[in-house]
Amino acid sequence: MAHAKYIFVTGGVTSSLGKGIIAASLAKLLQARGLRVTIQKLDPYINVDPGTLNPYEHGECYVTEDGAETDLDLGHYERFLNVNTSQANNVTTGRIYQSVIDKERRGEFLGKTVQVIPHITDEIKHRIQILGKSGDYDVVITEIGGTVGDIESLPYIESVRQLSWELGEHNSLVIHLTLIPYLSAAGELKTKPTQHSVKTLMESGVQADILVCRTEHELSEDIRLKLARFCNVKPEAVIQSIDVETIYDVPNKMQEQGLDTVVIKKLKLKTGAQPDLKRWNQFLQRHKNPKSEVTIGLIGKYVELQDSYKSILEAFIHAGAENEVSVNIESIHSEHLEVGKVSQHLQHLDGLLVAPGFGERGIEGKIEAVKYARENGIPFFGICLGMQMAVIEYSRNVLGIKDANSSEMERETSNPVISLMEDQKDILDMGGTMRLGAWDCELKSGRIKEIYGKDLISERHRHRYEFNNAYREQLEKGGLACTGINPKSGLVEVIEIANHPWFVGVQYHPEYKSTVASPHPLFTSFVQAAANFKRNKKD
Repeated sequence: MAHAKYIFVTGGVTSSLGKGIIAASLAKLLQARGLRVTIQKLDPYINVDPGTLNPYEHGECYVTEDGAETDLDLGHYERFLNVNTSQANNVTTGRIYQSVIDKERRGEFLGKTVQVIPHITDEIKHRIQILGKSGDYDVVITEIGGTVGDIESLPYIESVRQLSWELGEHNSLVIHLTLIPYLSAAGELKTKPTQHSVKTLMESGVQADILVCRTEHELSEDIRLKLARFCNVKPEAVIQSIDVETIYDVPNKMQEQGLDTVVIKKLKLKTGAQPDLKRWNQFLQRHKNPKSEVTIGLIGKYVELQDSYKSILEAFIHAGAENEVSVNIESIHSEHLEVGKVSQHLQHLDGLLVAPGFGERGIEGKIEAVKYARENGIPFFGICLGMQMAVIEYSRNVLGIKDANSSEMERETSNPVISLMEDQKDILDMGGTMRLGAWDCELKSGRIKEIYGKDLISERHRHRYEFNNAYREQLEKGGLACTGINPKSGLVEVIEIANHPWFVGVQYHPEYKSTVASPHPLFTSFVQAAANFKRNKKD
């Protein structure tokens, strides 16, 4: 069995340059040449995972099939590659130290003094190689979070140094993503920050093999040669990454720049002649040339930060391309929706999505939005908390249970139509204790079954509160159909209203499974319904 090759992606000069997109784009190009590729993210923060992080701090928490709460970059990896990631694809400093301390407590170090080198670095190297040693992949791309020079990332850089030496020539390489700023007063691009960043990396004993340079302006041949000379890389290994219209343009741009060719040559990989990007470019063609447009309101409580709902926004891009429709997302803060005053915010929309979230802030605004969509026949899509709000709204305003609520929002409510699962009631820890990962769902007759075209589906979850089955019969008699049921627990996963143009709420997170190659059917159907609604409105 051939050993996997390793590619490390580091960042310099500034954060948020898009290491995840570059890693995913390179992986796409290598995959399109017939290689088996996976990507992992090493995060330098001390949280064990992003599960307890505020979305304003870190963007959305992405959930994998096996129930890992991970960095949002794993969403990019899956959307680009159409391959599932797992617990092994995201490692944090918190998890590394937790593992080493657990081993020390068990006496596995035989009384030795536990230190950063070798114990922490050995654990990092072990985590990096788990995927490579599985035999499932030809190439493992490892994105190292943070910026070179940060105290937090030093153990990771040291681990890369050690591992590069241990793996030997042609078995690993380092891509350094950096920024070439443009000084408008001088009218020129400046290479000095990149030179310093590469120097900092070299002081840690790591030599960059490839420079990927984020820039707003074309790099001249002179600048490329200057970077190559001062940073000790070959001129063809200076790759320009210019700002693009959409992240989905990046694989094509990286291919034009020859990134995949340089990598293949350096690692001596055996691949097909050229990447087969036919399907990818068909998606791009539809995405960039829509035949119509719709406006969908995204009702949430973290709307100030786009990354809070990253997977939902990307799922709309995939579904829009599938329908050849441009989807304009209008972010609406649920706290701004006051009782009796929602029409001014919502009347122009072609569809409404009430987003996931936790806690009671902005809840009444979400309920008002659901009511407006239900009463006015606007296509409605509720995800997780959005589905729960739809159940509360229906219970209050159609069945007349005025105090219907979720025990998450009002612990002592006399009508908890949404309540805590029995096995969750004694849990005090916040991290990793929800219903997480892929769970089966049986679909009954109804719109949901037509959308999926099958009886049994599997979708990913991230929640603690559930539909209360004590109210199921009452709600169904009142016209709220429960059309998706968990076969093991009997819990309701899908609700819908039959005599409405499109009204669906799901307890799970369909956005996590939408990719470029496989747009999620629920988003595709919802966008189609919004387009129909807009057409009928005009007529």
